[in-house]
This record gives sequence, structure tokens and C-alpha cells, in this order.
Amino acid sequence: MAKDLSKRGLAALDAHWRAANYLAVGQIYLLDNHLLTEPLTADHIKPRLLGHWGTSPGLNLVHTHLNRVVKERDLDALCVWGPGHGGPAVLANSWLEGSYTATYPDVTRDAAGMARLFRQFSFPGGVPSHVAPETPGSIHEGGELGYSLAHAYGAALDNPRLLVACVIGDGEAETGPLAASWHSNKFLDPVHDGAVLPILHLNGYKIANPTVLSRLPEAELDELLRGYGHEPIHVSGTDPMRVHRDMARAFDRAVDRIQAVRSQARANGGTEHGRPRWPMIVLRTPKGWTGPGIVDDEPVEGTWRSHQVPLGGVRENPDHLRQLEAWLRSYRPRELFDAQGRPVPAVLEYVPEGTRRLGATPHANGGLLTRDLPTAPLERFAVPVDKPGSTLHEPTRVLGGLLAQVMADTADRRDFRVVGPDETASNRLDALFEVTGKAWQARTVATDEHLARDGRVMEILSEHLCQGWLEGYLLTGRHGLFSCYEAFVHIVDSMVNQHIKWLRTSRELAWRAPVPSLNYLLTSHVWRQDHNGFSHQDPGFVDHVLNKSPDVVRVYLPPDANTLLSVAEHVLHSRDYVNVVVAGKQPTFDWLSLDEARAHCARGAGVWEWAGTDDGSRDPDVVLACAGDVPTQEVLAAAGLLRTHLPELAVRVVNVVDMARLMPKEEHPHGMPDFEYDALFTADKPVIFAYHGYPWLIHRLAYRRSGHRHLHVRGYKESGTTTTPFDMVVRNDLDRYRLVMDVIDRVPGLAVRAAAVRQTMADARTRHHAWIREHGTDLPEVAHWSWTG
Repeated sequence: MAKDLSKRGLAALDAHWRAANYLAVGQIYLLDNHLLTEPLTADHIKPRLLGHWGTSPGLNLVHTHLNRVVKERDLDALCVWGPGHGGPAVLANSWLEGSYTATYPDVTRDAAGMARLFRQFSFPGGVPSHVAPETPGSIHEGGELGYSLAHAYGAALDNPRLLVACVIGDGEAETGPLAASWHSNKFLDPVHDGAVLPILHLNGYKIANPTVLSRLPEAELDELLRGYGHEPIHVSGTDPMRVHRDMARAFDRAVDRIQAVRSQARANGGTEHGRPRWPMIVLRTPKGWTGPGIVDDEPVEGTWRSHQVPLGGVRENPDHLRQLEAWLRSYRPRELFDAQGRPVPAVLEYVPEGTRRLGATPHANGGLLTRDLPTAPLERFAVPVDKPGSTLHEPTRVLGGLLAQVMADTADRRDFRVVGPDETASNRLDALFEVTGKAWQARTVATDEHLARDGRVMEILSEHLCQGWLEGYLLTGRHGLFSCYEAFVHIVDSMVNQHIKWLRTSRELAWRAPVPSLNYLLTSHVWRQDHNGFSHQDPGFVDHVLNKSPDVVRVYLPPDANTLLSVAEHVLHSRDYVNVVVAGKQPTFDWLSLDEARAHCARGAGVWEWAGTDDGSRDPDVVLACAGDVPTQEVLAAAGLLRTHLPELAVRVVNVVDMARLMPKEEHPHGMPDFEYDALFTADKPVIFAYHGYPWLIHRLAYRRSGHRHLHVRGYKESGTTTTPFDMVVRNDLDRYRLVMDVIDRVPGLAVRAAAVRQTMADARTRHHAWIREHGTDLPEVAHWSWTG
């Protein structure tokens, strides 16, 4: 264990901390007079005061002390800043260590650069007030309350040399995702993974209310954290030098323990003798520490009033201005910065160099570390299709073979993981278990299957953790896939919002290298949740994602096994996207050969000439369009009925794989120009569109098209229950008989001429209702249907 620091060493730590505090306050308030070379006046103050001071002193303390252990022990380290609204602190430390100037050369590490640093903070044309993609060393958006610890563990997976420190705010600790994240230590393999050092910062308050954990007696909190599997190390106080001494001891003790756990596990080849108890630090300091104690006769330091801007009337109130100047001068800036505004050597004594600096670690710019993902030729996994619709396969089971091969091909480099909430086998991806197990460090019993301490499939019944782990993994340069039941992926709606925004902003920063895409495989979908019922029937995640930045989001609905393989190959190799792939796990007809699937997926939408009666000699009378595996089957069944009952009708069948193709080219990079859309769907013919999800999405995507008034969409309309598979489509008017009726209703002149055919279709629906209530199964002509065109 390291010896206690000398008085000089503690003074150097304190100097760095004071400098960071000064810079944090300056960013919130100062537009001029950055080094206080003259008395402070209202003209020196920003016109709008924005930012968060309350958490900044604690974040600065952590950064200061993390610097020391990184430098002294030559650690490969990353820090995730949970209280990300404390942007002034992280920016201040990045500037002090020089990584900010390395990233933004115009923000030099001198007086001129300090002026730019202060001015740009939360200023038009500048940088956000919270930790954001613009912040060097960050992988965690300041608005992502609750996700920091999951991100930290994701970053540590398969990074055996990495130490990931994670500062958790006590407000954040009240969220559900963070509460679940404490269990991540049951999945961390000390042989192949890095280490996570949680730092729970208890400063007592959120925006306006006390925090739960800060009000627990220390003994009760200690019991809680030990129950989670940690060894808490407590640091508390208000005297800076005493806190510095205790914090230095805490970091040394924690790092010593981490190194001991790693060494023992790696020497023994595992943790057969029990799951290790990892250390963590519990830091109690006042909110807004070292800031104004009392403002306008109200206590501020140590209360919720210090959360944002403690002195709000500086430009108008002379007392506030005097307090601000006294506050800034209390850090003794003349001791910290020389006449040119550069940090003095004592401030930088414990600052690491090069990529050891927290703001310069390549792990926070994961694209720099990313290697191309190996994928074997798809021919090895594709299903043969001699004739459309003559065979059936489970698409996700076919995909499982490809994923298992990717897992095998990355066994040595360990940069691919599959996560999901207890559903890998249920979603037919169990071929993965022939190659790797499920990560697990807790107790095992004889009846367990596929558990492995070094497994790279991760299952936990928390979509939040699956998402958080994978985001941390991807942002640090590795690859992965999130497999989930379609209805329950909504649990991570807010998480994917933040990730999309992160990627969108990162694309504008030349210094951020593209990272592997976040890939969702949504299966067990709405149309085959007939057995689980209404609660499991919700296809709306696609709507949610397509609301977001078109530069980042992609949605694919492959109709069969080979198109799923083609889409999967594409998304696994992509960068800087959120890809949503919706595919079934139940037996599905094989429509396209691999070569046909590749060509179809490259187009994103196209005519299936073999399915229609549109021979090109004249315009079609009607377009039957589809997106999704079940809608595709119903459209083809409807096309077959039309071929039989109305053979003179020219029917065009169009299948859509890439949902963004429906959008105008001006609105999405994958969108079709109007002339291409009109050539495919026509500008004036009825289009009956059978869609996997909520029908209004198709209208929203295509509302600007010239033929929109001829567009009629069938999809899921919240009519679900426990029933038969075909009854699900009947209940939502997506069935083949309803689609034929729609054609008859909308093709001009057909309603009278084909009245008898329409009546036959309506009668079939009536027979269906009676049949399922008597037999509990679908009509034989439905259950045993196959394509015969």
C-alpha cells in the first residue's frame, strides 16, 4: 500500500483542486477579467448565468485524486461522470491537463485560452453546460441520469487493463437503472475484463429535495452497499486538507484492492474460490462546497440552493457582485496561474501525460480503437430458395448461426457481445452457446446451463442494463447486438434518445472517430405474441426511433431468413448508427435466395414481379405493398386470392425492407426521390399497404408524396388478446381477406363488378371467427397455406 502523502504532496493536490474550482466558477460567471487583474464589475459578468455549481467541487476533487493514482501507478483509466450536468468541472480539468487544448487548439492553456474557455461555456455557438460529446474524455451525456454505472461496466468488459472510475450522484442513485446497475459486478470477469471503481458522491440534495442515500445512517448505507457486493471506503468532511488526505488514502486502498483481485484471479485462471468483493468509495462533501455560505440571508453552501447558480443577481446586485469576487479570490488564483494565465507547476504536479490524461484516453474516443468485425460469407448460413414460398425457416435461428460464427471469430480479440433480457434462447439465437457461455460470476448450481465466467452473451432481466452495458461497450470501440422482445424494448426509450443525440453530435466533431452502431434485433413481435396476449403486443419502438435524427437512425423489416442475414451483415459493419431490425422467430416462408435478398436489401424497397400480375405491359390497377414478415405473407396470400378470383386485375406487389425509403430524399439519406417513389408505387393508383406496426407511421413517412391520397394502410391498431396467430391479423384488419376487400373497395369500377368476390372474402372472415372459437386453431386453408403462384 502507498504511504501517506507528504505535506507538499497534499498541497499540490489542493492547488490543483482550487484551480479547477476557480475555472468552474469562472465558466459560469465571467465574460472578462478572467484572472481578476482588476476589481470585478458588472461588465465582466455574462449576460445569462447558466450552469451547475453544486456538484462541481466534488467532481473536481475526484478528478484531482484520480489524476494522482493514474500518474503514480501508470494506469490505463477512464472516468464516467454520472452528475454530467457538472460540466464546468470536467471542462476545467480537461483544460488544466492540456487535453482540451490538444482537441481544440484555439483554446490555449494560457490567459487567451482561459478567456475562450469561459466565454464558450453555455454560450451561443459554444459548448453545453453539461458533459457532452464535445467534452474530451467523455462517453456519457450529462442528461443521462441513471445510466453512468451501466456505461462504466460496459466500458470495462473485455478491457482487461482498464480501470473505469464512475462518479455516481446521490440524486442519480435514486433512479431504477442505477439501482439495478449495482448488480453488474456479478457479471465482471477479473481475468478478461477491466475493473470498475464506483464513487458514490453524497452531497445531500437534488435540485430542490434531499437525497435518500445521503440521509441514511452510515452503518445502514454500508450494509446496503456490502449487500450489493462492494467493500465501501468512506470519505467525508468539510476541511479541505483532511479530505485530501483521506481521499488519497481511499484511492490507494481501492486501487490496491483492485490490483490484488486481478492478480489473484489471473494467477488462478478464474474466481473459482468465490466472487470478489470489489471496492468502492463513498464521498460525503457539502453541495456547493467552498462556494457562498449565505446569500440574501439564506443558507446556500450545503443546501439545494447551490445546485445551479448560487449568486443569481450579480449584474444588478452589488452585494452579489462583492460575494462573487470574494468567492473567486478565495481560491487564490495568483498562486495557481502565472502572469500569462498558465497553470503553475505545482498545480500540474500530479497530472498524467499523453493518453494517460483522462481527457485524452482513446477509450473515450472508441472509434480510434475499433477493428473491423469479421463476418464469414453469408453463403455458409443462407437457406436455399428454389421457389418462393415453398419452404419455411425460423429467421432468427438462421441468424444465430451467423452470430455464433462472429463470436467464434472474435474469441481471441474479444470485441463482440450479445446482450438481452433473458431471451437469447427464446429468440432462437442459442447457436451462440455452442461458442460461448453467458457471463456469470455469482453462485452456480447443477441445473444451470451455459453459464461461464468468461462468457460473452449477457442476460439480465433489465433492459436498462442491457442497453447501458452495450452503449459503454460500443462507445469504447467494440461491437455488439441487443436482442429483445419487441414490446418491452420501450423500457429503454429515453436511453436510446440520448444515444442518438450523442451520435448525432459526435458526427459533427472531426476529432471523434466513428464507433460501431447500436444494433437492435426486435423479435417475438406483435403478430406472434398471440399466446402471451395484449401486454406483449406493441410495435411502436419503430415510431419512436424514426422520430429521431435521420442522419443516425435506420429501421429494417426483413421479410425472411435470407434478407435478415443480408441486413444483419450490413448493420454489424456499420458505424455511428442506431439500427433497428424487426424479424420473427417463428417459421416464416422463404421468399428470396441470398443473391435476391442482397439485391432487394440494397434497394431497400422493390417490386416482387413473381408475386403480382403486373407484367409491365400496362400500368398496374392496384399496388399491394408490405413491410414486415407477417404483413408480407398476408399480402402474398391476398395476391394469390386476387389472381384466382380477379385474374384480369393488374396487381403489383412491392416489399419494403428499409422503412426510410418511404421518406423524401430531402428528409432522410435513404429516402427516395419523388420520381423513384412514383415509379414504384404510382402517382394515381390505389396503394394498399400492409405494415408491421401502427399504420399512421406509413402515412407520416409518405404524406408529402403525390400519391398519398391514394394510400390506404393496414397495421396494428391496438386490438390484441390471447388468441390464434391469424386472429391477430383479422382483429387488426390486416388479414388477406380484408386486403382483397380493400382492393375491391378502392379500385375504380371494381366494387360493383366484384361484389360477389367481396362477399366471399367477408364470409371467410365470418367462418374464421366461428372456427377458432370451436377448434382453438386457425382455419385449415390459413394454417396450411403456401404460395402457389
